[in-house]
Amino acid sequence: MSTFALVAPLLAQVEPTDDISFTLLIELFGGLALFLLGMSQMTESLRLIAGTQMREVLSRFTTNRFAGLATGAGVTAVIQSSSVTTVLVIGFISSGLMTLTQSLGVIIGANVGTTVTAQVIAFEITTYSLLAVAVGFAITFLSKSQARQAVGSAVMGLGLVFFGMAVMGDAMAPLETSETFVDVMTRLEFPLFGILAAAAFTAIVQSSSATTGIVIVLAQQNLISIETGVALILGANVGTAVTAGLATIGNGRAAKRAALGHALFNVGGAVLWLPFIGQLTGWVGSIGGPIERQVANAHTLFNVVNAAIFIAFVPQLARLVSGLLPDRDGDAAVVPVKHLDRDLLSTPELALARTRLEIARMATRTRGMLDDVFPALTTGTRWDLLEIQDVDNEVDALHAQIIDYLREIGTQKLSKPATAELTNMMHAADSLEAIGDVIETNLVGLGLDRVDHGLVVSAESLDVLRELHEAVAEGLSQATNALIERDPEAARRARRLKSKINRLERSAGAHQAERLLVEAPRRVANYRFEVDVIANLKRVNYFSTRIARAAAPTLRRHP
Repeated sequence: MSTFALVAPLLAQVEPTDDISFTLLIELFGGLALFLLGMSQMTESLRLIAGTQMREVLSRFTTNRFAGLATGAGVTAVIQSSSVTTVLVIGFISSGLMTLTQSLGVIIGANVGTTVTAQVIAFEITTYSLLAVAVGFAITFLSKSQARQAVGSAVMGLGLVFFGMAVMGDAMAPLETSETFVDVMTRLEFPLFGILAAAAFTAIVQSSSATTGIVIVLAQQNLISIETGVALILGANVGTAVTAGLATIGNGRAAKRAALGHALFNVGGAVLWLPFIGQLTGWVGSIGGPIERQVANAHTLFNVVNAAIFIAFVPQLARLVSGLLPDRDGDAAVVPVKHLDRDLLSTPELALARTRLEIARMATRTRGMLDDVFPALTTGTRWDLLEIQDVDNEVDALHAQIIDYLREIGTQKLSKPATAELTNMMHAADSLEAIGDVIETNLVGLGLDRVDHGLVVSAESLDVLRELHEAVAEGLSQATNALIERDPEAARRARRLKSKINRLERSAGAHQAERLLVEAPRRVANYRFEVDVIANLKRVNYFSTRIARAAAPTLRRHP
């Protein structure tokens, strides 16, 4: 239920000079702020620990709705946030990496995974909350490894969660003797009121875990009945669908359908259980345990049962939301293909020619990423870097569609030259996608580290790195021109640049060694950053050379 709904009727009957009520309000919202801060810090830290594997798992292990359910549950249990999972899924469906049916399976699984949060915070271990904060801070402060710092930050976040609950519990203790509060709780025993209040609060704070935390604190203080607690938890599930809706702003029709499916699932689940709250509380009561544990068990039980019921009807749910949000004129998926015509598959030579045009579109985006990443990497802001990550989603989407189209061409009867061309195009598309990943994962990651640690690249180092970057960018440009225009001379130029890039790499390495001896703040950290930039730029050139070879495989290698 809403904290405002809890305190507003009470405060309305209190004189302005009554310090106790205002103290209660301050402690209650201060505890909630600590709880939300801890949840945010823990979720972000766990996401960093999971790293790119989280995206990898979500994008690859969702081959069907059942795999999607298991994947969504597992990822959410790890990162402790169904909202993060849902937002990632909406990004995948927007970029064409996931179908609507797959996304609905993952979203249903996320609701199961988030029950772990309720189970964890139902433990009464608030006595040790400050110990967890201290231990987590010590790990973060004393560790130089980013991975260990993330672990420490997660432990500290967990401590803040329990400390916030302890503060809220102490603030709420006097409410047990308040007639006004008891009257509010009596009204909320009507399940529909409880569901609506909790849904509204969850929509405001954008965290079902916050609502769950407050409900469990109320239960620990014996301020609510199990029936009221279950109704409030149901409402939290309904309110969390708002996060998915907000994530679709600026995205296409497919993303909005996923968010609508999420809302229908959560609202439908709450409606399904509304007449059976009494039976649900009876089931969890038979398991036993304190009331807060019963609330957590009820949360787990109805989410698991809902998932088991709805997963069987995912295709029908997908058709329903597609009917409610039909395509309109001008609607299109993010980065739709323009040249891949399946009517041409029976004529492989024509289909391959069209594929070459589509690879050109992919190459344009990849070259744009490489051009934009250098200023963002060395002097840009966090937002400049995150924009480049969004472009990589487009590159990944085009790559997936191109490879699928090439696979279909490969099922046709091909001549030897056509087979060779198909293989070369696959290598070129894979290399472009790999360059995008190097930029999005490695170079953008280095840039984010620079921002986080406040590193400043010297003017001298900036000039050295820029010269190397320009040579690498020229190599990619020549390689893609060779592929698209079938220009052997461009392929030769791309290969000849290898010697220049090697020379610039050696020169840059010597410069970094000299700079390492200079007395300057954060010199070692800057040295590691710049060396890693050089290594990743050279890796980009490696893939550019592969593209040049795919464009003109019969050319002799140049030194």
